[in-house]
Amino acid sequence: MEKKKVCIVGGGAAGMIAAIMAARNHAAVTVLEHNEKTGKKLLATGNGRCNLTNEKLEKSCYHSEQPKILWNVLQNFSFEQTLDFFKEIGIYPVSKNGYFYPSSMQASSVQELLEMEARFLKVKIKSKEHVKEIKISDTKESPKFSVVTDTWQYPADAVILACGSCASEIDGADGSGYTLAKQLGLKVINPLPALVPLKGKGNYFSKWAGTRIYGKIQLQAEQKTLQTEEGELQLTDYGVSGIPVFQLSALAAKLLQKQRSVTLLIDFLPDFTKKELEELFLKRKELCPYKTTKELCIGLIPKKLIEVLADKKTEISSLAEKIKAFPVEIVGTKPFSNAQVCQGGVSLEEISPETMECKKIPNLYLAGELLDADGICGGYNLQWAWSSGACAGKEAALW
Repeated sequence: MEKKKVCIVGGGAAGMIAAIMAARNHAAVTVLEHNEKTGKKLLATGNGRCNLTNEKLEKSCYHSEQPKILWNVLQNFSFEQTLDFFKEIGIYPVSKNGYFYPSSMQASSVQELLEMEARFLKVKIKSKEHVKEIKISDTKESPKFSVVTDTWQYPADAVILACGSCASEIDGADGSGYTLAKQLGLKVINPLPALVPLKGKGNYFSKWAGTRIYGKIQLQAEQKTLQTEEGELQLTDYGVSGIPVFQLSALAAKLLQKQRSVTLLIDFLPDFTKKELEELFLKRKELCPYKTTKELCIGLIPKKLIEVLADKKTEISSLAEKIKAFPVEIVGTKPFSNAQVCQGGVSLEEISPETMECKKIPNLYLAGELLDADGICGGYNLQWAWSSGACAGKEAALW
């Protein structure tokens, strides 16, 4: 029986697992990758360690305009199946409080083993190929495709769009997948940055830039708290960053797009109540009466932050209030190049969640970050790539 020709646009996480699954199911697979090598964005995940997945997979960890469809897709290739797959190709997954990494703690191990498995299965990987258009023949019952690049036209019986989003500073993260989707008549929800630092309004940011501190943050719109996060914050010359900020940045971006007033309320010492903090300062003053209120902060909070929160005239009650509820007016996010993922993308209404096949165009499949699905930090976005890509690859191989 003749092998089904499957062409995959994009050699990232979703594209590579799709290629492997399609080849394992006896398809003749070609991957078209914009960069000089596959998995370039994958190499940067988890600070170069590659957080493969997370054992705590819950609906609340993901965002989409179609959350039910998103959750159904994740059931196609589960957390357990993901771990089994990586064990099969040579990764030894280890858990760090439920966050799974390769034992090598190197994202390069994941990229290398995915490519090794694909090449063993005779997958053709064409690098530095930028797809400009996908042509479809007139046979509506079973469309045939021609994938057009700057240099060639690749014939295919099935196509998988796994070309990612415009997030990341990696070359190829140009949003071209959205253009291809629109050319094919698919609905694209306006992409916005997610897992991204936030920019604030003020003239004090240069004073605290470079400070790291454990804190609790509340995202507020019109003085109503909408989301709370806690963890290590990075105070920057433009505003705030760090994982807690990333976790609520998607919501902040949506609110800003709607021109809502957005404020981040920071608690720099969440282990204390305001009253306890005032009592602590009074005790420190009693022990060292020669110190100004500003000097009482030394040894309690980072020096750069003291310059923002206090001066020689600051009252103890006022200082405690600032430490417990410091407001930062948010005016924007950092650009797509600073974002780990995008929110928005091709609507999940366009696909059948059991197969990842496009409802409008038979034998066209979609996977990965191109779709309207994004997760919080912790391996959730890679799990989406593995689940959607594995399903798309397996199904695309079927006649």
